Amino acid sequence: MTTKNSIWEEIFPERLDITMVVTKETIIGDLLDKEPGCAKFFFAIGMHCLGCPSARGESIEQACAVHGTDADELIAKINDFLSTK
Repeated sequence: MTTKNSIWEEIFPERLDITMVVTKETIIGDLLDKEPGCAKFFFAIGMHCLGCPSARGESIEQACAVHGTDADELIAKINDFLSTK
């Protein structure tokens, strides 16, 4: 018997193999819930407040604007990382 991680995996097993693609509109908290390993990319550019409520609800574009960082560059690094998963 196989143990499923969530009810959604049980209902939509075919979705498990889909690679996540990050955009400027991706909410940081949603990304980190799906792939906690992405935190290192935010830490590398000085975004150390990933656990605070406002950061979890911000889009990558919003956070990059606040921190003076290039969103496209960050997104490219994250998507490269996710493509290896």
